Amino acid sequence: MASMKDIKRRRSSIQSTQQITKAMKLVSTVKFQKAKGRAEQVHPYFEHMYRSIVSILGRSDNISHPYLTAGESSRKAVVVMTANRGLAGGYNSNIVKLLTSQGFTKEDVDVYAVGSKGKEALAHRGYTIKADESEIMEAPNYNDAKALCDKVLESFSAGEVGEIYLVYTHFKNTVVHEPELVKLLPVEFSDEELEGKEESKLLMNYEPNPEEALNEIIPKYVTSLFYGALVEAVASENAARMQAMDNATNNAEEMIEDLSLKYNRARQGSITQELTEIIAGAEAIS
Repeated sequence: MASMKDIKRRRSSIQSTQQITKAMKLVSTVKFQKAKGRAEQVHPYFEHMYRSIVSILGRSDNISHPYLTAGESSRKAVVVMTANRGLAGGYNSNIVKLLTSQGFTKEDVDVYAVGSKGKEALAHRGYTIKADESEIMEAPNYNDAKALCDKVLESFSAGEVGEIYLVYTHFKNTVVHEPELVKLLPVEFSDEELEGKEESKLLMNYEPNPEEALNEIIPKYVTSLFYGALVEAVASENAARMQAMDNATNNAEEMIEDLSLKYNRARQGSITQELTEIIAGAEAIS
């Protein structure tokens, strides 16, 4: 059994850690409230842009455009959005697990890392880090998303990669945030998304021509998805860290209670032993 001194030292250490987790929880809560409001404002635009592009391309026939067809290269550009800091539960590891479970050959993947935790984990697994844009996660804005979009589309247009993917954490609510992988280019349609195409006989008209129109539309589509994903990723990260710190604080409280009980028992045993020794000494004298 541990001595009273050891128990007291451990309890003091856990109490110090608990103060840190409480402070981190409060900071994450404040950041989360701001990020949550921003995510809720951006999400409708984020979703509407995706549906609009699907609708436009779903009503278009026989359009040949570099952004709509897979390139000859087998390489894949994957934009991976994680955090720059840990202590957020499984937030970062879930993103890495999602990417590594897709069956992609890592030698054929160019990772555009937005977040140092994802960059470090994927580099350790042998993935090629094409670009490190971790600073974007500190305060993401639309211009950052556009600059990232320009880099990825430049690689796609040059034929260096044949497909573009996005891996991020979708924010649903405070306790639910799920990692998702989305294929951005070439655009693919599910059966549900194509249902309206058969029902409608009205085809999309482009002015001045499809190529020039799509040269303007597709970059805005990719940029908006990047920006929406950045905002949701920040909200998800702070929600995950807030939950993780709350759990850590509660666990520390349970450990402190358990150690306090052990300390009191050890103290009671020590007092009982001292009394026994005093009584035994008194009896021996008498």
